Amino acid sequence: MSSNALESGLQAGNKKGSTSLLKKKLRKFLNNKLALFGLIVVIIMTLGCVIGAIAGVDFKTPDIKNLKSAPSSLHIFGTDTIGRDLFSRVIYGGCFSILIGVFCSVMSSIIGTVLGAISGYFGGKIDKIIIRISEIFQAFPQLVLVMMIVAIVGERGLKNLLVIFVVTGWMTTYRMVRNEFLSVKGETYVKVSEAFGMSKSRIMFGQILPNVMSPIIVSTTTNVAFFILQEAALSFIGLGVADSTPTWGNILNAAKSVSVVTNQWWIWVFPGLAITLFVLAINFLGDGLRDVLDAKQQ
Repeated sequence: MSSNALESGLQAGNKKGSTSLLKKKLRKFLNNKLALFGLIVVIIMTLGCVIGAIAGVDFKTPDIKNLKSAPSSLHIFGTDTIGRDLFSRVIYGGCFSILIGVFCSVMSSIIGTVLGAISGYFGGKIDKIIIRISEIFQAFPQLVLVMMIVAIVGERGLKNLLVIFVVTGWMTTYRMVRNEFLSVKGETYVKVSEAFGMSKSRIMFGQILPNVMSPIIVSTTTNVAFFILQEAALSFIGLGVADSTPTWGNILNAAKSVSVVTNQWWIWVFPGLAITLFVLAINFLGDGLRDVLDAKQQ
């Protein structure tokens, strides 16, 4: 009876301690004004884009009477070179840009985490092979891959871009997770788990991985901004998503014309501001999460 009471007391104490730590971290995050600003901006912009897309904003139909029209009460962001409402295109395009950033960041983090865990835990030949594979992918220019796929497939597309970003975007997370596993796998709790005959996969993903999740979360968050910028850059030069699928980068593609840059400033200013604001917000949020979650920053 006394041992049960002691165990219950320990569990209650651990729960209370974890709750107290969570409150402390939450308070620290809320005190970080830039991180809080980033979170609010990300939520507002994401919800705005999603709600606009669900509501069915008309981003396709051109207004022939208002070609290259400046911002007005009828078109608050103006119209593009063929008369399409720029506000609707920025809203709808944001869904695709944010989707690309989030999907590629999450998928590349999953691949990098799994390979990093295997490489860091087992070491030896397995580690060397995976490192060489990562170096090959890292050395191969992303732009060349995009051009190759466009040439082979014969068209630009969202799927092509997603595949390329995921395939070439896992190396940073891989190296980070590998280093964490190399430093943690010698800890006492890992040796005890091995001594009790626990399976390798359970030790890697059930015991070690939860203790190295903080840097992975931060890396995944900041990578969203990276992939959004990558998509915008490739779409700007005409190698990204097809023109029929609006993204912030595709809308900026019109700014390649000198006449548009000098005479129709609204066509590139508003999508440029959307990219800048969202990327800054993601970076502020990532820095705030790093301060809260990374033990080295404490």
